[in-house]
Amino acid sequence: MNDQLYVVSIPMRTRFRGLSVREAAFVRGADGWGEWSPFVEYPPEVAEAWLRCAEEAAAGDWPEPVRDRVPVNVTVPAVGPVAAYDLVAGAGCGTAKVKVAEPGQAPGEDQARLEAVRAALGPSGRVRIDANGAWDLETAVSSIGVLDRAAGGLEYVEQPCATVEELAQVRRRVEVPIAADESIRREEDHYRVRDLEAADIAVLKVQPLGGVRACLRIAEEIGLPVVVSSALETSVGIAAGVALAAALPELPFACGLATGSLLTDDVVEPPLMPQRGAIAVRRVALDEAAVQRLAAPPARNAAWTDRLAAVRALRQD
Repeated sequence: MNDQLYVVSIPMRTRFRGLSVREAAFVRGADGWGEWSPFVEYPPEVAEAWLRCAEEAAAGDWPEPVRDRVPVNVTVPAVGPVAAYDLVAGAGCGTAKVKVAEPGQAPGEDQARLEAVRAALGPSGRVRIDANGAWDLETAVSSIGVLDRAAGGLEYVEQPCATVEELAQVRRRVEVPIAADESIRREEDHYRVRDLEAADIAVLKVQPLGGVRACLRIAEEIGLPVVVSSALETSVGIAAGVALAAALPELPFACGLATGSLLTDDVVEPPLMPQRGAIAVRRVALDEAAVQRLAAPPARNAAWTDRLAAVRALRQD
């Protein structure tokens, strides 16, 4: 730890997004702490929006909620069918988001995972998949049909292809609804998805998009139903996502905010975890003992301090 940042390093229960350890930093403001956890490969010009979100949270500048609980999905990594079944059966959620198209895995593994998830949820549960833009156009079209059958019906497919243009083409060729994630948070113009009619649903993540109020503006202007999702955060970062979901005028889908279980520990006591398929809307505070227990090695702390300095220098240019 240092005067500017608290930096933690938390092992993950299952490798996810290529990570086995999640690093996060926390910035202090007038009303507490905000999480700043851009992935380590992100350059300063990308990490700057994440810092705006942390500063907004630390200042306590969130809108008033219109609901006190946010329904959430259980997130299923690219694990085997037995592990997938156990994870969903023990989660208490009626919706599951399943990772597919994992590098190095065969398509049949996705099918087996989805069949297990459907068995765990039962016929009334909702299943959605996330390909993280891994498919080309033709693979997406063919895979969606196969996986829709394996899942006993898909609620939607998140980011089947990498580009907005490909999403638009997939949407016109399949019956399963399409959700855009990276195409919204990584495009300079967040509204190309809307203008090209490339998706049925917008997935918004508060850190990459610069905070709760920034996301509310995007949600209003993009004109699509919104799913709020986390960026693999601690409870401090998840609280910002919950604040967004709680402030949206309408929330027709379960949100992807129950990702704290992917980490082996947390910096909040008690952690922001779902109960009966929903997360209660509440402010959280850093637990000093947890931060000390999870403190990143000095070299990693120094690396994050350098990242912060680079972002602040970028702002001055």
